[in-house]
Amino acid sequence: MKLLFAIILGLAFVLVGPGVAFSQTKKTIILVRHAEKDAAQAEMSGDPDLSAAGKERAERLAKIAGKYRPGAVFSSDTKRTRQTAEPTARRRHVEIQIYDPRKQADLVKQILNSKTKRFLIVGHSNTIPALVDILIKKDLFKDLDDNEYGTIYLIRIRDSRVKTVQVLAY
Repeated sequence: MKLLFAIILGLAFVLVGPGVAFSQTKKTIILVRHAEKDAAQAEMSGDPDLSAAGKERAERLAKIAGKYRPGAVFSSDTKRTRQTAEPTARRRHVEIQIYDPRKQADLVKQILNSKTKRFLIVGHSNTIPALVDILIKKDLFKDLDDNEYGTIYLIRIRDSRVKTVQVLAY
């Protein structure tokens, strides 16, 4: 009888084991638009640095995000998004991972399949709300205004389901 139970248990683990491990996961995902960009540079270049106010905001973000202890930091490949993500990545001792904002479904799949539990994602006024919508599987959030930089979307997922979505100011 014990042998039969062991065989059934072993077979169940082989057939369902990886799915069970995934369904038990918790994820916390912090999504933000990049901080304020240098307006003078923006007129001359399509890829401006952060302004002084933007650098201050990036440091504030690092303090706030640090409370959630992100194990991975993602940024689109522009100066302003990387510079926004950099203080958090430095404090958490992780490398910034570059993602393609045109392939948001790929990023969502990567995050949901990752062993990492907590993430910071930095993008743009028209990509972050769309990414939130993909994660929550609803069409709720619209593009941010051009002068709106202080919004954090905080998504908590448990057992492959969105448990909470918070919109915070910083």
